[in-house]
Amino acid sequence: MIAFENVTKSFGPLVAVDGVSFAVPKGEAFALLGPNGAGKTTLVRMLLGFSRSTAGRIFIEGQPAGRSESRRKLGYLAEIHRIPPYLSGWEYLMRQAAFCGLAGVQARAAVSEMLKRVGMEGQEKKRASHYSKGMVQRIGLGAALLGDPALLVLDEPVSGLDPLGMRDVRVLLEEYKRRGGTILLNSHLLSEVERLCGSVAIMNKGRIMVQGPLAHIVQASETLEEVFIRHVEGGKANDA
Repeated sequence: MIAFENVTKSFGPLVAVDGVSFAVPKGEAFALLGPNGAGKTTLVRMLLGFSRSTAGRIFIEGQPAGRSESRRKLGYLAEIHRIPPYLSGWEYLMRQAAFCGLAGVQARAAVSEMLKRVGMEGQEKKRASHYSKGMVQRIGLGAALLGDPALLVLDEPVSGLDPLGMRDVRVLLEEYKRRGGTILLNSHLLSEVERLCGSVAIMNKGRIMVQGPLAHIVQASETLEEVFIRHVEGGKANDA
């Protein structure tokens, strides 16, 4: 489980995140939504330990975010994933396996299996400079899943993928969730959010405007897009 407790982040006079609190239970997929500049990326950076909060606390399975113990529990895929162009997909994943504490036969077996799972078997010897954006994204997802992390933090995971690739990623994430993994998804693709996530939070100007189970937030007469627009364009902060 992950928990944000009254988290605030300021950059001088600018308050990027303003008293955000929510929790994601183990095994749940949770979506963080909001327009550009809402504070989502800042919140994720604090969760990953790349930045420290000005106030409040963040926990990953009981461990404060940013510590080595909590970092080992998560996998992360950025929206624009980058692989050094001189590395092959195999070399890149082997390096990631080492970061997960895998070595030798165990590492090679884990990487081989992951290449199959992300649809990159047969492409692993090519240099990253010859990969399409979608291929880079597949390798990035494989790297995030190596070591079977307790938490996956995903920033637009289907970016650059064609419909077939989007379906494959969806299947992988559903499988991960069934095994008890927890997902924090940052995405603008509301259709993907509705397929995968049980709960959402909509942020705007650093604050949570609405949060709760997706089924409670989206009523029969509304769509997630309508809820999103209503709360971003002028709705008051509210807990579902």
